[in-house]
Amino acid sequence: METLNKLLSIDLNYIVIALFVVFYSLEQILETQFNFKKRGQHFFHSALFQIVFLIGNLFWASVTIFSIEWLNRNEIGLFYLIQLPVWLKLVLGVAMIDMVTYWFHRMSHKVPVLWRFHRVHHSDTTMDSTTYFRSHPVEILFWFGSSNILAAGIFGLDLLTLGLYFLVATPFFILEHTNLRFPAWLDKTLGLVITTPNLHKVHHEQDQYYTDSNFADVFILWDRLFGTYKYKPVEQIKFGLKEFEENKKQTFWYLFISPLFKIKKVT
Repeated sequence: METLNKLLSIDLNYIVIALFVVFYSLEQILETQFNFKKRGQHFFHSALFQIVFLIGNLFWASVTIFSIEWLNRNEIGLFYLIQLPVWLKLVLGVAMIDMVTYWFHRMSHKVPVLWRFHRVHHSDTTMDSTTYFRSHPVEILFWFGSSNILAAGIFGLDLLTLGLYFLVATPFFILEHTNLRFPAWLDKTLGLVITTPNLHKVHHEQDQYYTDSNFADVFILWDRLFGTYKYKPVEQIKFGLKEFEENKKQTFWYLFISPLFKIKKVT
């Protein structure tokens, strides 16, 4: 537990920066899945989303901490009703947060007003590690952020469990979007349980049949259990949304305000 506490005491932003530097550098050095120009411009527009998110998170992090501590003080949640070893509560807690996030993610594809915000992430037609940053802050802070509070309320999870979840999930968030080649055997082995980069890229396919699949961030097991798992060879995937293919629709400002108006789906 002492080692875990030391790991969780590290500012998550430092971990994000370190992982991003590693994988973004590898994308410049190694043979990538696909090539695209104006990568500096692509980085710039994606990074602006991260800046806005960090500003908003100064407030939302306080809301999350207050809410979960209140739930814990009142011993609300399933894990307060059963006796489990601490290590097992942590492992199950991480899995339960991932399951709740799976359902929130799935709903964001089915509820029109939620999709308006979520499509910002799917708009990227030239996906690389910076796509991790390209999510609308309203969606991340208030929608997916709420999933953590809900998971804590249902299962009785504490801040230690939440911290462990982000420690585990953050490498997945970045790795799953990298413009790097990964062997197919990973999908047939580790991909039986966890979300490999190739399996997540299926989720970014333009074809709606595949876009509405592979919602899990960490455990692809949820997609397999709940009938939303799909597979497509990664070399056949075309990323993004057709209605966002124009250059002006790939800019930060356009994407930021895009949830305010209806954009007809192009098939």
